[in-house]
Amino acid sequence: MNCIVIDDEEMARAIIEKMIENNPQLQLLQEFSNAMQAIKYLNQNEVDLIFLDIHMPDFTGFDFIQTIKNPPKVILVSSDKNFAFEAFEYECIVDYLVKPITEDRFLKAIQKANSTQLSPSSTVAKPVTEDNANEFYINIDRRLIKIEFATVNVVEAKGDYIHIKTEGKNYIVHSTLKKIEDKLPKDLFLKVHRSFIINTKKIIDIEDNSVLIAKDVIPISHANRPELMKRLNLL
Repeated sequence: MNCIVIDDEEMARAIIEKMIENNPQLQLLQEFSNAMQAIKYLNQNEVDLIFLDIHMPDFTGFDFIQTIKNPPKVILVSSDKNFAFEAFEYECIVDYLVKPITEDRFLKAIQKANSTQLSPSSTVAKPVTEDNANEFYINIDRRLIKIEFATVNVVEAKGDYIHIKTEGKNYIVHSTLKKIEDKLPKDLFLKVHRSFIINTKKIIDIEDNSVLIAKDVIPISHANRPELMKRLNLL
């Protein structure tokens, strides 16, 4: 596979380039210290695989992917493991390497790249299929944890993170309320406040401008209250 490396850190580029040189399946075409240079190159050249840093001065790695039409396979490389959840929204991203990268982990990423087939529109979020229609996955300490939609009580926005409260456990994930709202089934979940999404099947009580779910009292905004009332099976 022909590949390029995009990373603003010279040492990080050197490490990845050395691993590429040691792998007979890979051929390094070029390396770039910023995303704009890489975009110009890709406008004129085709590559099979990109090793892409997430944090860069010009773009984030996700901004870069969205800029390219029909991107090739991408292996994200970062010292920040908190973006793995967002990475799964892109079909073109085949793996997520956390620095420092070991040789074994690098080889596993290449194996994934070799076995992955991309659709023509690989930047779009993966569609819900029968296999994943009832659950989603979050990344916690480099472990993928499956959460069934039906077990989620509340999702709360907390700055750059979201707090997912389920029947059995709570999780803090680096993401936005909008991103998880797009993944949640609309017939089960409703955004009732700018900071809260609730599972409407878990409502215990509604009083004034708040709703009780488990032990949590969730505010209901004036704008979202009419939609909530439509969802209720009132006598």
